[in-house]
Amino acid sequence: MSITSYNPADPADLVVAVEAPGAEAVRAAVGRARAAQAGWLAAGAGARSAALGRIAEAVEAHAEELAALIVREVGKPLAEARGEVARTAAIWRYYAQAPYEPSGAVHETAAGPGLLLTRRRPYGVAGLIAPWNFPLAIPSWKAAPALAVGNTAVLKPAPEATACALRLAELTALASLPEDVFTVLPGGAEEGVALVEAADVVSFTGSTGVGRAVVRAATGRGVPVQAELGGLNAALVLPDADVELAAGHIAAAIAGYAGQKCTATSRVIAVGAAYAPLREALVKALATVDDSVCGPVVNEAARERMTGAVSSAVEAGASVLVGGRVPERAGWYVEPTLLADVPDQHPLAREEFFGPVAVLHAAADLDEAIALANDTPHSLATSVHTRSLDAALAAADRLDAGMIRVNAPSSGVDFHLPFGGTKGASHGEREQGRAALEFYTVSRTVSVLPGGGL
Repeated sequence: MSITSYNPADPADLVVAVEAPGAEAVRAAVGRARAAQAGWLAAGAGARSAALGRIAEAVEAHAEELAALIVREVGKPLAEARGEVARTAAIWRYYAQAPYEPSGAVHETAAGPGLLLTRRRPYGVAGLIAPWNFPLAIPSWKAAPALAVGNTAVLKPAPEATACALRLAELTALASLPEDVFTVLPGGAEEGVALVEAADVVSFTGSTGVGRAVVRAATGRGVPVQAELGGLNAALVLPDADVELAAGHIAAAIAGYAGQKCTATSRVIAVGAAYAPLREALVKALATVDDSVCGPVVNEAARERMTGAVSSAVEAGASVLVGGRVPERAGWYVEPTLLADVPDQHPLAREEFFGPVAVLHAAADLDEAIALANDTPHSLATSVHTRSLDAALAAADRLDAGMIRVNAPSSGVDFHLPFGGTKGASHGEREQGRAALEFYTVSRTVSVLPGGGL
């Protein structure tokens, strides 16, 4: 089986083609990683810290090349691609300090002399399955904490991001990371299944259906697993909000990178008198979005899924306020689109479509807006736009989302803070920040008592 990756802006441009290695190659790679893990842990905090720091330097040294590759392989606008490269270097540098963090605590004994302590230790081999939309940042925020605490890692990237993942592996080699400590294996479903069946700890980001299968397989083996499965994210706009500012933030969260972020806004909820001015401002803001912000969706199937959903909603009584068309040009482009009057049970109102399309709703008051925002099977991020601190705090207390952003776009992640959603959006421990260090380690309790010779 051949793994191919094409340029979404120029579908005739083949970025990379490699042969899928197969399940046996995955098992062999995990075996080599397991053999290398003891030495990687024994090398000590200083060696691991220095290695991760060198990877950050390698990413920075090749920043423009990497940004161009991201643009070509996954269609990300150049400014966002450069931002992702900068974030990738920052992630490796942040986790380069983690090996020096305390790995446990010392406790008093209940009675008599002795020493009681807890220690967090790595599991062994981390199996990482990453999506295509952040082809350097997400593999890095999975691999860096796993490596920092002494695991080795095997990464299976999405086929659409194969070239970026292979280049990341080359940079880790340039940074003198020991052999078999970090391995990239391109592949499809067969390789992903084999990795979940062989690894000692699993981290997955991708679709809900595949993620649930990964969770079942890993938990069936008794292996710790985290899964990030996206979200149906809302933006709440209250009557006292700065409507123009809110519309700018929301338009960016709808159309930025063609809505291909798990934190993108796909539902806009206008409260009371905010509806009419927000509708007008949002239509205007989305109409001015160009390719430097939006770009193409990742492939033809994604575009067909989006346009089919919009057509279906219109047939069911929805109205297109802006966008809704496919530009007559090469590449998998979709106009940024806003719809109103979408039936509550239509898929656009209930499912994540991963494109630059959003639905506008009206709510009578904050209570109804919060109820609408919470009425989803998976909520990752919600934005709230208001000048009222009381309203912002009330919304933060009552919204189900894993991340709540006030007067900011829903699409934004602080890599040093926990990342994850609620309900069906996430499974297991959070990613990023110190939470990731805990996920990739297990706590052990050690009791040291006198041997009788004292």
